[in-house]
Amino acid sequence: MEIEALYQRFKACNKLTTDTRKLTKGSIYFALKGENFNGNKFVNEAFKKGAKYCVVDETSACINNNCFLVDDTLTSLQELAKHHRNQFNFPIIGLTGSNGKTTTKELIYSVLSTTCKVNATQGNLNNHIGVPLTLLDFADDLDFGIVEMGANHQKEIEFLSSISQPDYALITNFGKAHLEGFEGIEGVIKGKSELYDYVKANNKTAFINTEDNKQIEQILGYNKIVTFGSKPENDCIIDFVNADPFVKVKFNNTEIQSHLIGTYNFSNISVAIAIGNHFKISTENIKKGIENYQPKNNRSEIIEKDSTKIILDAYNANPTSMLSALKNLKQLSAKRKFLFLGDMFELGEEAHIEHQNIVDFAEENFEDNIYLIGENFHECDSRSSIHKFRSFDDLVLTLKFIDLSNSTILIKGSRGMALERILDHI
Repeated sequence: MEIEALYQRFKACNKLTTDTRKLTKGSIYFALKGENFNGNKFVNEAFKKGAKYCVVDETSACINNNCFLVDDTLTSLQELAKHHRNQFNFPIIGLTGSNGKTTTKELIYSVLSTTCKVNATQGNLNNHIGVPLTLLDFADDLDFGIVEMGANHQKEIEFLSSISQPDYALITNFGKAHLEGFEGIEGVIKGKSELYDYVKANNKTAFINTEDNKQIEQILGYNKIVTFGSKPENDCIIDFVNADPFVKVKFNNTEIQSHLIGTYNFSNISVAIAIGNHFKISTENIKKGIENYQPKNNRSEIIEKDSTKIILDAYNANPTSMLSALKNLKQLSAKRKFLFLGDMFELGEEAHIEHQNIVDFAEENFEDNIYLIGENFHECDSRSSIHKFRSFDDLVLTLKFIDLSNSTILIKGSRGMALERILDHI
């Protein structure tokens, strides 16, 4: 009963940590290992900072009786999280998708927390380490837990679902993200749908966006679903009003004005409304939850500097989200528009064609002021008026000479491009 003995030690502590730099007195410390680090080497430091117990997987790290030796600390962390999850009496809402996961999670949290006690994935702790840490942060007295799950290869969502065991599931969308790991868009659909496979197999409930035919296909033959969208036959009917620039929707004869830009955020907002409605949150509180949510962390933020309006969407990018952002910018009423687009990563053999597709769309729909940053975009064919830079440093040399006044700017690229740095030069 090693896991039960470990669980008792976990329950006796006030916090769990995997990083001694963030360790507080009374914590239990898990000495995880990776390619470039070994937490077993920091056990002495952990105790000096007040750790109550340390979980280690190297005999040499067992320096006192408060060390708990296991075969593998990561596996033990995952098993502990699953054991903890099995003690919950409250439902878990699990979500995944190619785009919009974190925004959707935050919207759901904002709606449910108007009347309920809720905890959710912090930041983007959505992988094989983050999901266990999320679950282990859930107290016993919650009304709901929300678990975001990310993946870049097949069987990952299946594994994370086996740990989190969601009672309710939703997939934001199937997009061209992590094509290298999933081996194409069909692989993305199959991999993300492992969440629906879990709810089917365990007689749980799925929330389905009926505007997305690919989602409907994945849930065929399963009737424990809650449907939402603009169609009158849905369980929850939500209508799109406009997005110039912020998305406004209508639900139960009530207009809800969000702080989110882009028509692509309509589906994310709709998920939160549908979940709130299913769990009997009043229309007034659903409206309050949506309207109180402010995007942050470089995700669909609107920043105004003098006469310049900046759409900062630089947290991450893939071909689907990049195209959506460009389509949104196109329909905005601004007279002067600038595009600063950074390379999209993890596309494998599809990298060149997907970057070229973005360049072709930009050329067709925007006359000028197109700035492309990164090796992938630099190798694309384009008209001579498009500005291309191999690196961010190359761009900086040009930024000081660009007149960005009285304009709307879109900044979007993969996380590794860190294009939010452009703000320092505007």
